[in-house]
Amino acid sequence: MKRTFPVIIILISLSLFGLLLLQGSWLKNLLEVRESQLYNKISKDGLEVAEGLYKSVYNGKIMRPRKGGIGGFNADFHLHLLKPPSIAEKFTIAEVEARLHKVLASGEWKSLKFEFAIVSANAEYEMVSTHFEKDFSDSVNNKPIIIPILPEADLSMDEIASYEQLYIVIPNYKSQVWASLKWIIIGAGLFMLVIIAAFYVTVRSLMNQKKLSEIKSDFINNMTHEFKTPLATISLAVDALRNEKVQANPEKLKYFSGIIKEENIRMNKHVETILQAALMDRQELKLNLSAVHMHQMLEQVLENYQLQLQDKNGEVVRLFNAKNDLVQVDDVHFANLLSNLIDNAIKYSEDAILIKVSTHSTSKQLLIRIEDNGIGMSKETVKRIFEKFYRAHTGNLHNVKGFGLGMSYVKTVIDAHKAKIRVESIVGKGSSFTVEIPLMKG
Repeated sequence: MKRTFPVIIILISLSLFGLLLLQGSWLKNLLEVRESQLYNKISKDGLEVAEGLYKSVYNGKIMRPRKGGIGGFNADFHLHLLKPPSIAEKFTIAEVEARLHKVLASGEWKSLKFEFAIVSANAEYEMVSTHFEKDFSDSVNNKPIIIPILPEADLSMDEIASYEQLYIVIPNYKSQVWASLKWIIIGAGLFMLVIIAAFYVTVRSLMNQKKLSEIKSDFINNMTHEFKTPLATISLAVDALRNEKVQANPEKLKYFSGIIKEENIRMNKHVETILQAALMDRQELKLNLSAVHMHQMLEQVLENYQLQLQDKNGEVVRLFNAKNDLVQVDDVHFANLLSNLIDNAIKYSEDAILIKVSTHSTSKQLLIRIEDNGIGMSKETVKRIFEKFYRAHTGNLHNVKGFGLGMSYVKTVIDAHKAKIRVESIVGKGSSFTVEIPLMKG
């Protein structure tokens, strides 16, 4: 796992990077194709409008001035007679815009914005939309397209120059093309997010599995050590009992049988702890709630640790300031919770232990605070202290034993009682645990 994990991370990262590059290239090509499609559409549809305008003005006839005169009239008179009306004389701006809008803003381009103008053969504006001149001058951001208003017949370049022209400008050309791809881009983006999320979940799962594997290995090592020690002690005690001199001495018999009994109790506690953890995994922690005065429970729990405190020259300061200490709890589980907190305060302290146990009540809550002057915890340990099987590094305190299940059990009991717990700690100065539990309603 240690060797394959970095390889998996690298392969996943390269795959994700490759997908991003491919999608970027695809979007770039799609944009170019879309720009080309829009240009062809405007050219084709604009030509259709231009032909329609020509037919409407000239009644579908091709009218060209002759090179020579007609009869006895001079050339100027001929031109005057043959000169057709202009598009501006035949149509209003709104009518031309409606024709353009009908063909241009259709299909996938319903929201297409455009400006237009009709320009005479003398390059003079006959008809101009509102923002045409402003948009036409900006050739960087806007796309101009010029379409001659011609009959369907083929004409020479000189003849084309003698006709009006339709100018169409697409403002913010690229932006409008991007806008037409909005749903495609959103879909591609969502697809990439799904892939990234899948990669993240995969990597997170791998990391969790790696972490779980390490935790289980530590747990098995701790469990092996915790069971091996009492078994070895029991084995030695049994060997001693077989000795004839020990059998002849009642005091020694009592001593060694007492050792066997204590180690048996110790092993049973370990088994109970493991079974309790399995029970919590299945979420089968059932509470038998009853009314309890918390000050009495605290006194009972502290009484159980008097001998341990005396061995370490420890002292407990009681500050029971709560005016109301009546709560509804499971007396067994909650007493175990408090025992775990007191036990930790003793285990993770050196000599001259000072533990402060204080209570305070509000209108709805009872606060129980347990402080010690022990070795304290790092920020990382504080974050992970309630994780199952997690054990903090204890420095020179090598006598601290356990499976890393005590604080996990504490959190489970806290959650089952709908209570809260806060942890504060400074390395080298000590830790404090504050339990906040609802008071029993009167």
